[in-house]
Amino acid sequence: MRRQTLSLTALSFLWLLISWSRNPVSASASEQQEQPKKIAVIGAGIGGTAAAFYLRQEFGPGVKIDVFESGTVGGRLATVKIGDDEYETGGSVIHPLNLHMKHFIEKLGIPQRKDVPSKVAIFDGKELTFEESDWFIINLFRMLWRYGFNLIRMQMWVESVLDKFMRIYQYQQYGYSFSSVESLLHAMGGNRFLTLMNQTLEETMMSDGFSQMYLNDMVAPITRVNYGQSVRVHGFVGAIALAGADSGLWAVDGGNNRVCYGLLYHSKSELIPARVTSISIKVRPSKTGSTASFYEVNYVEEAGSAHSLYDIVVIATPLHQGKSDISFSGFSPPIPSHYPGRYHQTVSTLVHGLLNMSYLGTTQLASEFTVSDILTTDSKGSVIHSLSSLDPVHIPAGYKRPPASHTKVWKVFSPQPLSQEQLKNMFLSWDFVSESRWLAYPEYRPPQRKTPPFILHNRLYYLNTMEWAGSAMEMSAISARNVALLAHHRWHGQADKIDQEDLHTRLRGEL
Repeated sequence: MRRQTLSLTALSFLWLLISWSRNPVSASASEQQEQPKKIAVIGAGIGGTAAAFYLRQEFGPGVKIDVFESGTVGGRLATVKIGDDEYETGGSVIHPLNLHMKHFIEKLGIPQRKDVPSKVAIFDGKELTFEESDWFIINLFRMLWRYGFNLIRMQMWVESVLDKFMRIYQYQQYGYSFSSVESLLHAMGGNRFLTLMNQTLEETMMSDGFSQMYLNDMVAPITRVNYGQSVRVHGFVGAIALAGADSGLWAVDGGNNRVCYGLLYHSKSELIPARVTSISIKVRPSKTGSTASFYEVNYVEEAGSAHSLYDIVVIATPLHQGKSDISFSGFSPPIPSHYPGRYHQTVSTLVHGLLNMSYLGTTQLASEFTVSDILTTDSKGSVIHSLSSLDPVHIPAGYKRPPASHTKVWKVFSPQPLSQEQLKNMFLSWDFVSESRWLAYPEYRPPQRKTPPFILHNRLYYLNTMEWAGSAMEMSAISARNVALLAHHRWHGQADKIDQEDLHTRLRGEL
């Protein structure tokens, strides 16, 4: 599951640094006003822990931040231990231009995992239709021979989307935030981005001249491995999926969930292992003789039911069927417990076993088969989305990925749990199987209905609405930064920092 910087000139970057030092986002007269005393964050995945980190950055050391988590810290970032090593079962790779994730590991002092060279093959359910060579020139010739310049054009198309979307880093550097996903996307890419959200990737790319054969053979395998869905996902998330096929992808040494633990610690938040059941509004007398409103968070922990009052609440878990049972009472207009739309199931099965080469329809010797990632086309014969040789989350010195003739750890993505018969078809033998059923990301079916708002109520915010544009670790971090800024600006009445669309144009005019 998966992964942007503005192209600035050296002069622009220098100007940004000078402006940042003269007028940092946090240094404003409004900070002399009374700060909130208590903030609740519901969910300790990458979004929730990043929100706690940024809320601390915005509101300072005086506020108490509680993070509620009913499961394990990391959420959909998780590992499983097999033998002496741990392996990723959830979100596994990060794009080289994901600036927030890069900032996190630098701030936390966590290194990137050592890179292990990899090769890709495409499987149509019967045989391998493409196998990457060790030689770049051979791969390039094969692609040009079969698909013309579609690959190069696809890279240019993805870059054109990412280059505009990465304006978000400049906006957030200057402390600007957005009240809805639509306003954020429109500020970055205008009507084009909203159009991408409302037509399929297939429609978008074919209108730009890509061939159906290229979409079926090369694009669909990428959307299947990254989102478990076909080229009929909407165009914006399709661009994110295709960016996940870039070179230079990286991961965190020791497991990507280490970032969540580090952010939680760095934010000086209190982790409350409990399931939140409901949120309601409570009115209490204030020191001035007037009344003040708070949010009552009701939850169930090991010792039983409890509740606490908060000035600000950030929900960092999906409010959708099968993902949340939080109810809201006393709100006008009412807040739904479940928003429209469904989350897509991907089953991640880790197998420590010996691959059956005949399953791939090849007579190649297993000792010579060094492909690490087998992607699949959207055909009737493909019962899996991908089959990957896994490396441990920590790469020891001298490590070399073994060929398919060795017993090793494989990760299978599939829409449904694998049967014993399917396992027997894929593996000659195995001694360990671990299955994780993820409601990992939304079903991206255009036309995209209006996404839920970031602002559910006056001081009640919803972080996971960003997933309906695209699900990735960096998208959660971007949303967390946006929500923290939004909460800060609305607390201090800084409306001029919200939903401003022309920042990049104004900056260009000043340079």
